[in-house]
Amino acid sequence: MPTFSPDRPMGRPLMLRALLALALVAQPVAASDLPDLGEVSRQYFSDQEEQAIGRAIMRDVYVDPRYLDDPEIEAYLNQLGYKLVSVSTRNQREFTFFVVNDPTINAFAMPGGNIGVHTGLLLAAQSESELASVVAHEISHVTQDHIARMIAAQSQSQWPTMAALALALLAARSNPNVASAAVASTQAYSIQNQLNYSRDYEREADRLGYEMLTRADYDPRGMSGFFSRLQRANRFYDSSAPAYLRTHPLTTERIADMQARSEGSSYQQVEDSLEFQLVRARLRAQENSPADAVLAARTALKEKRYGSETAARYGLATALVRARQFKDAESEVQKLLSGKPASPMIQQLAADTALAAGNQALALQRYQAGNAAHPGYRPLQYGHIQALLAAGRNGDALKQVDKELSLYPLDRRLWRLAAQTHAQLGHRLQSHRAQAEAAALSGNLVAAIEQVSLGIKAGDGSFYELSAAEARRREWEAAEKSQRKN
Repeated sequence: MPTFSPDRPMGRPLMLRALLALALVAQPVAASDLPDLGEVSRQYFSDQEEQAIGRAIMRDVYVDPRYLDDPEIEAYLNQLGYKLVSVSTRNQREFTFFVVNDPTINAFAMPGGNIGVHTGLLLAAQSESELASVVAHEISHVTQDHIARMIAAQSQSQWPTMAALALALLAARSNPNVASAAVASTQAYSIQNQLNYSRDYEREADRLGYEMLTRADYDPRGMSGFFSRLQRANRFYDSSAPAYLRTHPLTTERIADMQARSEGSSYQQVEDSLEFQLVRARLRAQENSPADAVLAARTALKEKRYGSETAARYGLATALVRARQFKDAESEVQKLLSGKPASPMIQQLAADTALAAGNQALALQRYQAGNAAHPGYRPLQYGHIQALLAAGRNGDALKQVDKELSLYPLDRRLWRLAAQTHAQLGHRLQSHRAQAEAAALSGNLVAAIEQVSLGIKAGDGSFYELSAAEARRREWEAAEKSQRKN
């Protein structure tokens, strides 16, 4: 998992550590192609307990330096992920898709429907269907309760022994090499093979992932194409095989099964979405130094080494903003805006470019136009609120953030913007209360209680605001006490 490092203190409750350790080191168990998911998979924890574990995991994800806090890339990944979830036969779960800033080719599923994707995978996928195939595979691990079923196969007597290994095992989801060294220091286990999902689980995830690809109108050949390429690449590695192969055992039999399924389906050419190309261009523009990023983007455009000219120009404009070459960036933005209709990511870049250049009026105009064209695209809403605050229009910013929170009350980024807005208006209670809501949505109940307590002590709220804040504090205190008890 990308959110823990072996040198961090083990501050998790024993039960949480034990459950997660069991989930990751369990030995393979037999599974039919489509198993009967019953009470056996919930023998040791309920849906509510799994969600609590998931929230605790995400608390560490959001503060880990490798978490890529990029609303646009995250919005794209969630759009792709939920497109696949919507066609799953078990789509009642909630999912959180997030991005890890790591060049290795990897993706992983964790308790609570949390699925992480490395930037290395986003860049290595040669088509959107290939990326979708990996995400669909991980979704299937969640919908089939593979982690819960591995826990159910274990004896309770193993928990105390495994608890001490939990953090290192979690780290192995992202970096198996680091985790192997950490676990070796415990002189308890060699986990090279124990980290892998069983072959039965992998075949099951392949089958259901393939069905999701077909129903969601992606090219099902993306699955066999991507895994075949990984298998070929593995021949050139010694002990440092791609991380994905070390946590997801790949066999010739699995590859053959994927290819057989693909050959049995009718051929259909599936075009990549523009957003897929824009996300990859955005990631490349953030690599290396700003000057190197600009040079690489200019060279790619000049030599026509791109799959989409629009995406190539988007990458160049992004790199130019990063290098603070705003005049050249605006020139590229104008070319991008001439295309119809403009992607929300392009309209976001246009507004961000104007704001970075100090042209607040133009930035606000572009944010408003973007929101009108794409009212459900939240990154534009974030930018619009930030532009209003930068222009000193705090009252307008408050109206906007309150409007968005009425639609998306579980958006931690909106709550952070609300905290900033109230702070600039001098509303101390409301600012701390908004920070508390953001902390709670990030899984940190202790921070939420601390923030709302500071707000109550500020004493500048109305009777209604104080009563609401005190009610939230009692709610969070009860939830935090329940977490510690369990």
